[in-house]
Amino acid sequence: MFLLFLFVFVAPAVAQESMTMTASAETEAPDDLYYDAVKAAMLGNDKNAQYLFTEFLKVKPQEAAPYFELAKLAMKRNKADSAEYYMKKAVTLDTANIWYKEVLASVLADRSKYEEAATLYNQIAEKKDRNSDYLTAAAMQYQRAGKYEEALNLLNKAIGKTGPDEDLLIHKEQIFVKMNKLDSTAKIIRQLISLDPTQGKYYILLGELYDNNKEHDKAMKLYQQALQSLPNDPSIQLGLAQHYIRIKDTVHYEEYVKKAITNSGLDAETQLGILLPYLQSLGNDESKKKEGLSLVEQLVAQHKDNAQVLAMYGEILVLNNNYEKAAVQYKKSIALDPSRFYLWQRLLSLYADKKGADSLIYYGQKAMRLFPNQAMVHYLYGVGLMNKGSYPEAINAINRAIDLQPEDDTSMLVQMYSVLGDIYNTTKQPVLSDSVFEHVLRITPNNAMVLNNYAYYLSERNVRLTDAEKMSARSLQLQPGTSTYMDTYGWILYKEGQYNKAKEYIQKAIDMDGANADAALYEHLGAVYYKLNEIDKAVQLWQKAKEKGSENPQIDKQIQERKLYE
Repeated sequence: MFLLFLFVFVAPAVAQESMTMTASAETEAPDDLYYDAVKAAMLGNDKNAQYLFTEFLKVKPQEAAPYFELAKLAMKRNKADSAEYYMKKAVTLDTANIWYKEVLASVLADRSKYEEAATLYNQIAEKKDRNSDYLTAAAMQYQRAGKYEEALNLLNKAIGKTGPDEDLLIHKEQIFVKMNKLDSTAKIIRQLISLDPTQGKYYILLGELYDNNKEHDKAMKLYQQALQSLPNDPSIQLGLAQHYIRIKDTVHYEEYVKKAITNSGLDAETQLGILLPYLQSLGNDESKKKEGLSLVEQLVAQHKDNAQVLAMYGEILVLNNNYEKAAVQYKKSIALDPSRFYLWQRLLSLYADKKGADSLIYYGQKAMRLFPNQAMVHYLYGVGLMNKGSYPEAINAINRAIDLQPEDDTSMLVQMYSVLGDIYNTTKQPVLSDSVFEHVLRITPNNAMVLNNYAYYLSERNVRLTDAEKMSARSLQLQPGTSTYMDTYGWILYKEGQYNKAKEYIQKAIDMDGANADAALYEHLGAVYYKLNEIDKAVQLWQKAKEKGSENPQIDKQIQERKLYE
């Protein structure tokens, strides 16, 4: 097809002093003057070139070529108005030069003077015996100008020269769509189908046209015809899926979108591109999540060595709470393509609990070698060291993460500082722990989690209980009904000797968590009952805490001796 003219400039190979612009130019022979101008332009001395071409025109004002050269120089300076002026002069002086007309047409089109550009292209087509490329170029400009009938007339002439041509018919179809001529558009698309019945995209184009105009029966009839000719064409399957969505038939939509997703005629990237929005449409329905898992497993069977497909398999496994298998797929994907940081982050996050400490440390070290400046890698590596009990190394890693973390990502910084404060508290460094939490609260004074943790640590050390109670109460105001925060508030009340009130809050925390209530809650409530002199009840609660896996080394002694050890 016809390509619009593009200006090509020769860049200077070496730097050169600008030629002195003096009156001597007037004494040069015209041909020498023109040669010097061209040379200056080639060497990038545009200002001098413009001067010399202008001087040449004073001697030979009827020459077209200098105007063409001046137009090129104007375009380099983004002076479209000057370029148009010079090219019009060149065309006027050399009416037979088709190249000049092409350039002028391109300049006019760039200046949104579409009808003028179309006229020029049409003139060229006349000289070129109705050359179809120029006819098409003229039609394009008429279309841009909103002169649809003129555009269609020229396209029909082009088709008369070349016969039915796919590109020309598509161009006509686009114009009919803009003219809102449904029947004419449908007729053109049917021509395209008859030209190549194996192209599913044209069936889809026509089906969408019918559906968009509420002619769903016509669309269904067309798709059934398409299925007979192309029973396994993925574009037909997708078209049908979209058709069923439009008529709100979700059962058949799912049937055909699944067929398209697993169609081996598509490449992995396209299949994933269809799968993702489909999965997003499923929501949190557990049965639908399993369907998604089945679909991606079929893709894995087709693309066993595709890093993207394996990564997606890992994502779906995470959604189905199958973290061990997800880690396996992430590792396979990373082995094929270790460059994608987000996958490393996903993998490391799967090992963020205590039982995954060794794996988190191992893969964290690998990730740090690849991404030494990624704060999240150092942070997660630090979490692994913390869970392993390697506290000095964990402190170093998390401080490194804080140094690398962008300051505008406040939420992540707060999380990093909070973990650092936890470690300082665990390692009996209260001054440093308090300092970190105070710093975090200056950044985010209404962070419920930080308020809760800081308050709890103060209560455990039995210091600043009034401050601790205020912070804990504030966390409950911010997130009422959070069982952990209720337990903290109850524990601070216990430390203050307000046992009945403490019992109320800790019991609420247990009731809220139900069967998921952890050992610490039962230990705390047992301590409260002990202080209330209800020893039998206290022992029962300590026994419950032991059943829940209490890590308190004194728990057996408390149960046996029926006595609280603090």
